[in-house]
Amino acid sequence: MAKSQTSPNTNLVPIAIIASLFFIFGFVTWINGALIPFMKTINELTDAQSYLVASASYISFVVMALPASYILNKIGYRKGMSLGLIIMAIGALVFIPAAEARTYWIFLIGIFIQGTGMTLLQTASNPYITILGPIESGAKRIAIMGIANKIAGALGSFIFGALLLSGIDKVKEQLETASAEEKGVLLDTMADSVFMPYLIMAIVLIVLGVLIRKAPLPHVEAEETEAEDTTNTTAKTSIFQFPHLWLGVLTLFVYVGAEVIAGDTIIAYGISLGFPAADAKFFTTLTLLAMVFTYALGVFLIPKYLKQGTALRISAALGIIFSICILLTTGFTSVLFVAALGISNALVWPAVWPLTLDGLGKFTKTASALLIMAISGGAIIPPLYGRIVDLNKHELIANGTQKAEAIATASTSSYWILIPCYAFILFFAIWGHKYKSWSKK
Repeated sequence: MAKSQTSPNTNLVPIAIIASLFFIFGFVTWINGALIPFMKTINELTDAQSYLVASASYISFVVMALPASYILNKIGYRKGMSLGLIIMAIGALVFIPAAEARTYWIFLIGIFIQGTGMTLLQTASNPYITILGPIESGAKRIAIMGIANKIAGALGSFIFGALLLSGIDKVKEQLETASAEEKGVLLDTMADSVFMPYLIMAIVLIVLGVLIRKAPLPHVEAEETEAEDTTNTTAKTSIFQFPHLWLGVLTLFVYVGAEVIAGDTIIAYGISLGFPAADAKFFTTLTLLAMVFTYALGVFLIPKYLKQGTALRISAALGIIFSICILLTTGFTSVLFVAALGISNALVWPAVWPLTLDGLGKFTKTASALLIMAISGGAIIPPLYGRIVDLNKHELIANGTQKAEAIATASTSSYWILIPCYAFILFFAIWGHKYKSWSKK
């Protein structure tokens, strides 16, 4: 599957370097859980509007995945990763004028620019780590990346939750009785809290972008052989001849949507249930720690004790069970089941990549770009959840339900959207990844 000039021992250095990149975009990605309630407050948004924070980040993967693949073919992995980090730094700097103007669309532009940089990093790093060694242990290597990614996410959520959400409950109380002028002052002061964190983030990203140019990354490529049709041994000539690829893309699309809902809605969900922001700001960390624990299990179990396909089936089944439990419980128990989705989510990404790329040969790069584009599920499914929350909330209030109760009930009941997502992942795990040809033979 892979051509590499490195031995397993010498692969340790590039694995560590790629893990550091996963740490970086894990940190940047998972602060969205704190940004969503923060943006909702300072820009006075609806639930659906606030989840555009996730949309702006993840839609960049649709727009930029194929251009990123083209750029990487032109300048190579190392320069591409460096460029990605610099672009992310530019996106962080955009937050400064956005805070000054307290203008939501400028914030969204900054988030989109950061997503563009992450697209370059993801397009390079995911296929690289997948083909760095044997395909049957691809999920194990990606699980190691996942540990770095989610530990960074937990740190990012904790740090930015403390920086951005500190005192938000008191501000909300003051806003209810403040005059228009006082309200403007309160919100401007709150918006200014993003200045220093994002300035520091930009500086760190620029430094790393310079350092990665000198990183010792060996040249690794998928074998440039003809991909063969296992049913009739004829050479494939197009990516459209691989049904398992397209099913894998759809699987990642719904998975990323489900993962973002689990990580990015849990703080807002806790607040909707009546938890103070001072407590709710830690909830995303619970989700990510659950993922880190399961990633560690994956590193130990795959492939020696657990096959990639089996891990994916177990993950999908747990996702369905936990989603139902969210709907049937209330209060902190329900929050814990949202966090438990981290267990069901952890091994999906590591398992889908090698199962999807298996047997694609010279089409691996194009297929990788398509899989990166599937990250757009995080741009579409979470705002859809937010829209469902808004609709349910307004309907309950119109029928006489108290506002606080309506918000809590609507937020809980709208998690039904996760069930079809995990059902499709289960389909791919059992049958979809086996469809290597459109032939019925």
